Amino acid sequence: MKQKIIAMLIGSLLLSLGVNGFLVPYHLLDGGVIGLGLIFHYFYGWPTGLTMIVLSLPLYILAWFFERRYFYYSLHGLIISSFCIDLLSFINGKIQIGIFPSTIIGGILVGVGIGLMLRYDTSTGGTDLLAQIITKFTSVNIGIIIFLIDGLVITSGIQVVGLEKFFYSLVTIIFVGLMTSLTVIRKPEPY
Repeated sequence: MKQKIIAMLIGSLLLSLGVNGFLVPYHLLDGGVIGLGLIFHYFYGWPTGLTMIVLSLPLYILAWFFERRYFYYSLHGLIISSFCIDLLSFINGKIQIGIFPSTIIGGILVGVGIGLMLRYDTSTGGTDLLAQIITKFTSVNIGIIIFLIDGLVITSGIQVVGLEKFFYSLVTIIFVGLMTSLTVIRKPEPY
């Protein structure tokens, strides 16, 4: 349990740094509920973390019926990561290294943060929670499922961020998916 809490805290901080330090300054998108939260943030000015919580409610209802363990573990991850994203929003614009390096670094930080949480059976909720449920019933790698969902989300944000930033966001979710997959891989248990 102690490892799970540490994973949630470190994962949430990495995720928040990636979002606020590297994605938001350039109006880049991530996928999933984070990406949806960013779309609402860019379009309406709503707090990203709070929006993530509201948008995740239907998926938590789904998790309640299909896998209550994911519901409980992810609820904490959602609350902590959403709080951290809104708490660290002050770093928006403090790191200026250009859009392309921000695309990559933001994707790496978000992917490692999400992957670390998933490795310890928790998540930021939202579509990560949906991906956990799908992975439970299929043999598809969770990083691939997240990548597909993320692609749908950033495609829905083209009207908000424009075509150029859509392509940068696509690079971001490639790195998020790659780093999530690499971080989630577990070492085999010794016999």
